[in-house]
Amino acid sequence: MADKGNARRPAGQDLGASSPDRIRNVVLVGPGGSGKTTLAETLLASAGALPRAGSVRDGTTVCDFDDAEHKHGRSISLSVAPVVHRQTKVNLVDTPGYADFVGDVRAGLRAADCALFVIAANDGVDDATKTLWRECADVGMPRAVVITKLDQARADYDGVLAQAQTAFGDKVMPLYVPERSSDGEVTSLTGLLDSGDGAYDELRGSLIEGVIEESEDETLMDRYLGGEEISSEVLTDDLETAVARATFFPVVPVCSVTGVGCAELLDLAVTGFPSPSEHPSPEVFTPAGATTEAIDCDPKGPLVAEVIKTTSDPYVGRLSLVRVFSGTLTSDQAVHVSGHFSSFFGAEQGHEDHDEDEKIGALSYVFGRTLVPAEAVVAGDLCAIGRLSRAETGDTLSSTDDPRVLRPWSMPEPLLPVAIQAASKADEDKLSQALGRLAAEDPSVRIENNAETHQLVIWSMGEAHAEVMIERLAERYSVNVEQVPFVVSLRETFSGPGKGHGRHVKQSGGHGQYAVCDITVEPLPEGGGFEFVDKVVGGAVPRNFIPSVEKGVRAQMERGVRNGYPVVDLRVTLTDGKAHSVDSSDMAFQMAGGLALREAGAATTVTMLEPLDTVSVIVPDDLVGTIMSDLSSRRGRLLGTDKVGEDRTVIKAEVPQTELVRYAVDLRSATHGAGSFTRTFAHYEPMPEEVARQIEPRDHH
Repeated sequence: MADKGNARRPAGQDLGASSPDRIRNVVLVGPGGSGKTTLAETLLASAGALPRAGSVRDGTTVCDFDDAEHKHGRSISLSVAPVVHRQTKVNLVDTPGYADFVGDVRAGLRAADCALFVIAANDGVDDATKTLWRECADVGMPRAVVITKLDQARADYDGVLAQAQTAFGDKVMPLYVPERSSDGEVTSLTGLLDSGDGAYDELRGSLIEGVIEESEDETLMDRYLGGEEISSEVLTDDLETAVARATFFPVVPVCSVTGVGCAELLDLAVTGFPSPSEHPSPEVFTPAGATTEAIDCDPKGPLVAEVIKTTSDPYVGRLSLVRVFSGTLTSDQAVHVSGHFSSFFGAEQGHEDHDEDEKIGALSYVFGRTLVPAEAVVAGDLCAIGRLSRAETGDTLSSTDDPRVLRPWSMPEPLLPVAIQAASKADEDKLSQALGRLAAEDPSVRIENNAETHQLVIWSMGEAHAEVMIERLAERYSVNVEQVPFVVSLRETFSGPGKGHGRHVKQSGGHGQYAVCDITVEPLPEGGGFEFVDKVVGGAVPRNFIPSVEKGVRAQMERGVRNGYPVVDLRVTLTDGKAHSVDSSDMAFQMAGGLALREAGAATTVTMLEPLDTVSVIVPDDLVGTIMSDLSSRRGRLLGTDKVGEDRTVIKAEVPQTELVRYAVDLRSATHGAGSFTRTFAHYEPMPEEVARQIEPRDHH
């Protein structure tokens, strides 16, 4: 993230901001390949923050957080670069477009107050684009639409604009019209709010009506329809109101190759986008969970800031990208760090609640991978803090004498499991700490150490996400791992009654080992657990060894009797046995109890039980049939469907977990990124015998 020893102000710009009113936090959102990063670079170059467009790629300054960007050839993490335009600091927050990295998209939405929704003129609006639009809509993010790649061979500005209006509503309206030369090159933009060109009267009229429909002046529409000329100043003020309400979405065409449209886009950001003080702040609580009064974006208010992103750098260690919502951060300031994911979202998120005081290190403004020293950072601004060792992504920073907790933003649920093991003993010694750091950096990763399967599992958003996590283990933390097949936690149960005889007799000089026991087994109803019944008569098994038999039976139940999975829902009755006055022992009767259960399992039918999840799959209406058929092919039991919005349907089904291992990948492929699903454990039920016969026995060693 940081260039070693390269902490200079980009192109001589002063990146400090004295007031929230002089800050705009703008996140770039759009599908992969739409040109977000190139647009950010071009905006920086056009404002003089970079020597030229594209210098991001030669290492002069880098508009990304880590070197993996270059390896994968696409943005895979959130990055920040500020530009000063018209005495206003515009923090450009670039986000990945690939679905695996939606966690960084949501982090970027939290950091910003308005979004540039980027669509390529040669690609149009697909289902993945619609999904990202919903991500913005779900958090009420104000948006402007930027149509890029106007110079591409298949570019169709008018067609893509029409697609956007169809997909996102009639309040998506062009603010500018691209003007082309005789050979088709975009040479300039004409602004519709101040255009006197009669060729654009209809477009201009629709735009003005759309803007003043959001005006707080209820007389404005009547005056306009009555023929009054509305001043551009009034329209600009009402445009900001309309955009801030996330009910009106101006469209700006931009050509990143020539820079046409960049000045207009930055003007819109400064004059038409809400400042941090105009954008609602998150809910605030005390660490104990009590609601507190809302915070204002006031540099003189109580300190409340949030860690938007954490990453590790080989030169400066851990870096925390922070959004200041209230107060002012200063270097060497003592802060209270609060992490309360579990309180808001449940312990299954894998992030334990924590509260501690820390002294922050140096403050910096972030310019891609360059850090520019900062003395103080006011409310509304973004900065980086070095060596904040205990803070995780999503944590709140506040004053030590008045600690606060912000409600964290909603994190996506990682649904693709990848089982790993250390490549060597040296890797094993470092693996746990390295995984903990990865989870602290990226809340869309969940680390599971499964006590039943004894597997270490990285739950990720998809294959690309998992690949990046494994690469970071190797490159950042020098920990190499190997992927192994993921194991689902199955169960075994007896299908009918049976008998077992356990005999453990050994003579090896001195004291031997002697224990014999006879048991009967009976299945219990689902959820019946385990019962042990003593029906021994005449002291055939001495009283002090009866608990030993039970202990041995329980141990064998954990190890299984068919394929090595735990046995459940069983009653075991001890009916008879034999003991020796010298050679019998606790351990001998434990061994005999286990042997008796194994023999009972061999003498009767043992059924494999598999866990089923209730899944809710949301897909576009035209894919409902395809996805229902796919769920049925996975042995799913369909439970019903419901409409979601205008063009999507949720399909509910119960599906065996063994059929869901790669469902996150398969669903994305089948729906071209438009489908999503959630899963919750339902229950265990018998696995079909033809499936059970394919299970490899587990090795408990």
